[in-house]
Amino acid sequence: MVLLRGALIEYASDFFGPLPNLVIFQFNPDTLSRNISIPERPTGATSRETSQAGNIPVERITLTAHFSAADKLNTGNIIAQELGIGPQLAALEKMVYPSNLIGGLLGEALDKIGEALGLEGNDDIPKQPIPREKYPQILFIWGKTRVLPVLLESMSITEQQYDSSLNPIQAEVALGLAVASNPDDKVGKGALKYSNLAKEAQAIVNLANTVELAIDLIPF
Repeated sequence: MVLLRGALIEYASDFFGPLPNLVIFQFNPDTLSRNISIPERPTGATSRETSQAGNIPVERITLTAHFSAADKLNTGNIIAQELGIGPQLAALEKMVYPSNLIGGLLGEALDKIGEALGLEGNDDIPKQPIPREKYPQILFIWGKTRVLPVLLESMSITEQQYDSSLNPIQAEVALGLAVASNPDDKVGKGALKYSNLAKEAQAIVNLANTVELAIDLIPF
């Protein structure tokens, strides 16, 4: 049996352009917590019926990933010898920062050109900065039925051991993820649709498994 590993993958909106940033969990977390925040239903005579759907529930996932350079150090891996698990931690950290550095530099250059041409406008008018960087788009992959577009809401890194050059060689990373309920890109939309269909299929399988019990429970 092939051991499937959980992973986080940072991607462009259609998988073209820069190469994706991929972090595969070296060890699958022992536990994974899922919390589904259910929006408060409206009440009162003037509100709509409480059975009518409103805002979409938000699913949040928390887990702790563990990393160690021990195996690679034992096999003489040059990257592990020089950097420990620094590359894995750096790839994870990259996922929480805006990624369009080149676009930001280009925007600054255009601003400078505008200033030189006298196009910056009246200094008395309040200026609204134009965002030129986007937060990374991330998929959380956990098995065959869960490929979810997520937002990284929290990340806590605990470096536990170091080599003689103070490179981390063992660490744990606590992650807080929120499933994007309405992604604005093709990959995210497709991943969410796939995962929702897989969940619906499993619910149908559960119905098939419990149909006999359900018949016994229904008195008519």
